[in-house]
Amino acid sequence: MNTKLNKPSYIADYWHRKQEGIICTLCPHTCFLKNGETGICRTRKNIDNKLFSIVYGYPCSLQIDPVEKKPLYHFYPGSKTLSLSTIGCNLRCLNCQNHHISQADFRSSDHHYASPEHLTERALLSNCQSLSYTYTDPIVYYEYTRDMAILSHEKGLKNIIVSAGYINKKPLRDWCRYIDAANIDLKNFDDLIYQRLNGIRLKPVLQSLEILNEEGVWLEITNLIIPGFTDDLKMIKKMCLWLARNGFTDTPIHFSRFFPTYQLNQLSPTPINTMLTACQIALNSGLKYVYMGNVSNHKAESTYCPNCGTLLIERKGYLTLIKGLKESHCIFCDTKIPGLF
Repeated sequence: MNTKLNKPSYIADYWHRKQEGIICTLCPHTCFLKNGETGICRTRKNIDNKLFSIVYGYPCSLQIDPVEKKPLYHFYPGSKTLSLSTIGCNLRCLNCQNHHISQADFRSSDHHYASPEHLTERALLSNCQSLSYTYTDPIVYYEYTRDMAILSHEKGLKNIIVSAGYINKKPLRDWCRYIDAANIDLKNFDDLIYQRLNGIRLKPVLQSLEILNEEGVWLEITNLIIPGFTDDLKMIKKMCLWLARNGFTDTPIHFSRFFPTYQLNQLSPTPINTMLTACQIALNSGLKYVYMGNVSNHKAESTYCPNCGTLLIERKGYLTLIKGLKESHCIFCDTKIPGLF
């Protein structure tokens, strides 16, 4: 059972001392922190010239979701996942849907302590097949996810990250030893827009996609189409062609519809025609599994065989029906469908 305890902070990985402070090397921000200072993420703090993860063991959100909500469409469709997060994020997205936790300052007294053992047991008792590290960016509670992933693997559970992918090479490759699947937000394909909209750079995100692909982590990609920011069709085509030319033709991509929120409350929702055009651009670019998200009961939520067009998995909201798939193959033409089913 969870109790409100003042557990000691957990010493973090990926940092080194420099002169009168510490440099955190987990993500490309490489924050320089003097004693008592906290990084951009609000979760990693210099305490007496050692770097600590001050959110370790303190989830702020915890619930059971369908795995399709991550979104993951080719990773044990129809299964349940225990979703969790802590406070903090290393991005500053103008459209953040979870800004009340991602941009909040952490105080342990506001949260119940939950050990990796406790959450693993909760996932098992809830008949979940996986744990998902989501809502805020799990990069900022890296050590917590790692310890839970190691423990939950021993219990037969899978582990999922939902992330913007703004992480350095070494910690990402280390993470890949424990993570089974990832959905990465490729927020746009322009470095200046990335800086303006999200407060980060494009290149490290592309690097993360390539590393996840190389390391064999099941990968799906989300691209949120925001009117006036990320809806330029030439940019979308450039992004899709880059994915096709760099080994991602079998990687599902989810074009997600924007709704007004946070600092972009003045904008309108993404027109459906823009969504449909983006999907067609992706298909024309050679991407085989293209989906629409944040739409209601549209056929672009379902999975079709790229060879014969047969409906393989029908989705209506979060209701998932496997119709034309048997042991990862199309039942009509025997085409192998990538993923874990």
